[in-house]
Amino acid sequence: TLVADFDIIEFLELIARKATAMSQASATGIVLGDPKGNLQFVAASEESVRLLEALAVQSQEGPCQDCFHTGVPVVNTDLRQTEAQQRWPAFADLAAAMGYQSVHALPLRHQGTAIGALTLLSVHAHPLEDADVRVIQAVADIATIGILQERSIRARGVLTEQLQFALVSRISIEQAKGILSRVHSTSVDDAFTILRSYARSAGLGLSAVAKEVVTDPDRHPALTRPAHAGQ
Repeated sequence: TLVADFDIIEFLELIARKATAMSQASATGIVLGDPKGNLQFVAASEESVRLLEALAVQSQEGPCQDCFHTGVPVVNTDLRQTEAQQRWPAFADLAAAMGYQSVHALPLRHQGTAIGALTLLSVHAHPLEDADVRVIQAVADIATIGILQERSIRARGVLTEQLQFALVSRISIEQAKGILSRVHSTSVDDAFTILRSYARSAGLGLSAVAKEVVTDPDRHPALTRPAHAGQ
């Protein structure tokens, strides 16, 4: 996280993938609070449109919303149970329709204050033991450290700045996905794969490339022009 070309979105996506593997969940998403205290999606273990939709629903209701406001983990919730369906009707219905049976949410904490949440979704009723919760909470804490260390933790107002940067970067990525989806006549999921593969092969940051796709597409003609355009 201290290297010059550190990319916060790529880092948080790595955190999400690692959390999925370590917990044996099916998918993981990360949301952060914006300056107004509203949750916004920033990263996930996979760029499934439906997964992103489920995380978006959670910005209004769901375990990550509860986790964010209380700072307390929400674990071992069976989405098929009446309690979950009454507590988060929209989220429980959508998650169940996607095949998920259980959900866990752990806070991203900074000095006792939640700045976001990490959500684990599973297609199985897969409980987390206390030791598992401690390990995944440590992963969530690593995500918080990465956000704070992207620039300098000594800088005044760095937390707000880094959260805002992550949220703005995510907006650029979503816009770039839409542009590349149209350019390459493909799904937005495949467009993200194209974007990420290009950034990695070029040795560039994902967020930086996404921003230039939106603001200056001619900087990356191999990415922003359809294959037949140069033939």
